[in-house]
Amino acid sequence: MDESQNARIALDRLIADRGENYADLSRLIGRNPAYIQQFIKRGTPRKLDEEDRRILARYFGVAEQMLGGGATDRVAPAPVRGLPAVVAVPRLALGASAGGGTLDDDERASGAMAFDARWLRHLGVRPQRVSIIRVDGESMAPTLNDGDDIMVDHDDDADRLRDGVYVLRLDAVLMVKRIAMGPLRGRFSVVSDNPHYPDWADIDPALVDIVGRVVWTGRRLH
Repeated sequence: MDESQNARIALDRLIADRGENYADLSRLIGRNPAYIQQFIKRGTPRKLDEEDRRILARYFGVAEQMLGGGATDRVAPAPVRGLPAVVAVPRLALGASAGGGTLDDDERASGAMAFDARWLRHLGVRPQRVSIIRVDGESMAPTLNDGDDIMVDHDDDADRLRDGVYVLRLDAVLMVKRIAMGPLRGRFSVVSDNPHYPDWADIDPALVDIVGRVVWTGRRLH
């Protein structure tokens, strides 16, 4: 068994043991959703790119050598209670509009941001079910400003809906808005924090696709 086949088997076992999936890990390293599956099942590419291997080793908390790296590659930090010390969260190449609306036509990862695994656990999120998205527009100001990065928990979907700020699709447009639950079960309003932008009151839930709840935001100081 050659080195590349050993790496494919090791990665497949890590994915199964951690309850991950091929598509999410492909997005984590900025590849198309089928990339990891093709590497494991078809051997294409024959070896992982050095940067891809580094991110995956860091994510799983294993030595790069396990995933096909050389013997001189550094060992990633050991996992903390089953989680890696540092988790790479994918940054999606799209913006969730806080203005007129952004068409959701590009969900490729454009990189990753590193977070402490214990901190993510404190937030109550699963590392493999969060992503970073950029805010476009000012309709959620002052809560969220144009250019802010937000962390979205994709586990917190329509089945767990409650008052809060969410990324959602309305009329096939991706946006970030506040959801205010109504008095009638299942009904809610989609609200802009900036009073100069419109709200949608008592909306039919069938018209809205909940992408996830915003659990963290970061911004650049000017």
